[in-house]
Amino acid sequence: MAPHLPDPVTLAIPGFVVLVLIEMLIAKRRDATRYCPRDTLTSLLLGLGSTVAGVLAGGAVFAIATWVHGFRLFDIGWAWYWFVVAFVLDDLAYYVFHRSAHRVRLFWASHVVHHSSQHYNLSTALRQTWTGFFSLGFLFRLPLFLVGFPPAMIFFVAGLNLVYQFWIHTEAVGRMPRWFEAVMNTPSHHRVHHGANPRYLDRNYAGVFIVWDRLFGTFEPEHEGERVRYGLVHDLGSFNVLWAAFHEWAGIARDMWRAPWGSKLGYLLREPGWSHDGSRETSDMIRAAVTRRDGSTSN
Repeated sequence: MAPHLPDPVTLAIPGFVVLVLIEMLIAKRRDATRYCPRDTLTSLLLGLGSTVAGVLAGGAVFAIATWVHGFRLFDIGWAWYWFVVAFVLDDLAYYVFHRSAHRVRLFWASHVVHHSSQHYNLSTALRQTWTGFFSLGFLFRLPLFLVGFPPAMIFFVAGLNLVYQFWIHTEAVGRMPRWFEAVMNTPSHHRVHHGANPRYLDRNYAGVFIVWDRLFGTFEPEHEGERVRYGLVHDLGSFNVLWAAFHEWAGIARDMWRAPWGSKLGYLLREPGWSHDGSRETSDMIRAAVTRRDGSTSN
């Protein structure tokens, strides 16, 4: 019989609030620029809207998961070790989703919300999308249900994953012990992920275990000589919460409307920054240009 599992994120919300307040006090003493009131308010409103959107879409996602689970290959039970296996495999699924969210504009249209702040603090962790259901992010967990993991188990460990990711959105913590940095995602690793510096673009996709990035060639350490510049390559320039939530969807619609017929789908399915006429730059192009420039400078 399936046990009743609580929602870890809901239980953690009071702790989130307390930690944000503590970090604000630390920032006030060390570096007041770490928090911008308007930016923080935008993050909180986006987090609130994301919670509402999650409730509205949750029933449909659970129904889809249950339907897929009906075709399962194995019957996986509720023993504690299956929770451990589910947690690890769910984090791998998150890595695949997260990497895709930076490489496919359809997925990026939702995920870009989380990267749109030019500040990096615990309130940034709450800056989440309202349109995750429409960008089909739930598809990446469907193989776990097909294997045989019960939907309630996967949603529980996914909640634990999100709770873990909260604390790594901070500049108040420097480097962790070397053994911990080698295995786990940390504030240092995740600061890199939120960087708009060419060196840091599209790196460190891990949720909990940084080993995925090390295995699949997407790891980049935080460099002492290169401070992270947070935000997007082209920042929003606005604290308008509606613009933050929907600006990339508006950009996709505009680009597809203007593009030649043969290129329209490219603006939905290719990487962010792709253009049919080469007039824009993807993250790979930006990184390659800087590498060539630095190489020619060193010579």
